[in-house]
Amino acid sequence: MTQNKQGALKKPDIDWILLAMTLFEATAFILLALYDGFDPVSLILAVSVPLILVAQVLLLGRAFPHMDKYILIVANFLCGVGLIMLYRLAPDKALKQLLFYGVGVMAMVCMTFLVARFRHWRVLRLPVMGVSVLLLALTLVIGKETYGAKNWIDLKFFSLQPSEFVKVALILCLAMDLSEKRTIGQLLPVGLFAVACVGLIVLQKDLGAVLICFIVCIVVYFTATSNWLLCLSGLLAAAGGSVVMYKLFPHVQTRVAIWQDPWATPQDGGYQIVQSLIAIASGGMSGLGLGLGSASKSVPVVESDFIFSAVCEEFGIIVGLTVIALYVLLFIRGMLLAMRARSSFHALLAVGTVTSLALQTFMILGGVIKMVPLTGVTLPFISYGGSSMLSCMLMLGMLQGVSIVVGEQDESQWRMARRREAWQP
Repeated sequence: MTQNKQGALKKPDIDWILLAMTLFEATAFILLALYDGFDPVSLILAVSVPLILVAQVLLLGRAFPHMDKYILIVANFLCGVGLIMLYRLAPDKALKQLLFYGVGVMAMVCMTFLVARFRHWRVLRLPVMGVSVLLLALTLVIGKETYGAKNWIDLKFFSLQPSEFVKVALILCLAMDLSEKRTIGQLLPVGLFAVACVGLIVLQKDLGAVLICFIVCIVVYFTATSNWLLCLSGLLAAAGGSVVMYKLFPHVQTRVAIWQDPWATPQDGGYQIVQSLIAIASGGMSGLGLGLGSASKSVPVVESDFIFSAVCEEFGIIVGLTVIALYVLLFIRGMLLAMRARSSFHALLAVGTVTSLALQTFMILGGVIKMVPLTGVTLPFISYGGSSMLSCMLMLGMLQGVSIVVGEQDESQWRMARRREAWQP
């Protein structure tokens, strides 16, 4: 694909990509509007959802010319796919998700500006750590238990999952402290913060979030220090801890047993996985058609944990693989940003963000197709959930902030090289 000197897409390429994606979203909502009678709300979504995508590319692209438009378009298109499936499965939840999406876009813009322009992160370091630990501790006291994990705070008008935002805080704090050459004593605060986060989430029995936070810590630390011995020790300790948690938490034992053989209890514990596999298989390569699947009735929690099953059933395995390919593209672009970054802080920020999103995507997709035990995490940008949407958009903002910094540095270097060439005899 044609690129300019900063690696950004040229305008004709952006136009074609936007046209294809907006046509897909608009057509899907129009089909839903005509599926059973006439639904004017779906027609409104057919205009508003593509408009949000186009507005971001045009307005933010003008305000921040060095934003990575690949990442911006892919992430927003995944949000659009999620809204389409949610409106098909649960219209009320889709409208709530649209609100979360709008708030998430604003949060993404704010985070983009902070990462690109803010230079006093050290001031925020301790307050961010304190608030994060307080939220996790508060969840243990007043949180509600869902599917064996006590990880939600019910605010009546909104259910908050603090661990989603703690992932963002953990990435920021690790990047801040590990980006400088610091002694073990100087790294003690962020080390204690990481241990406190992982420990409190373990007490909440939210093992999916525990795994994500722990692996993010290991990957970011190894990227910053190349200390393979300490990282290997941490992984071995985590393996031992996993065995202990398996022995202590009955719901973990149940999930492992279901993963090993869901067909042993197809009407009980294995029902969710079995119905998910049936839905994916029934869709075939081309799908049953939007609105013609049965996952909304047969698969429990299909709008969050198992939304990928519904996508494959109604759009087909080809579209399911396309969704996976878009995630891979997003992760590759994020890692390329980390490799191009001249600042350790920005490189570690990109590495931590991509690691978190990639691991979460693998865990839920692997769980849905019975590759790994189901952990109950959401599919980034697609699954229903306000906390998940906001945290993913904040991470998207971090990647865009890094992209702006990297792009400006590349342009500055290019200009200096041109000046040197002009002065050479």
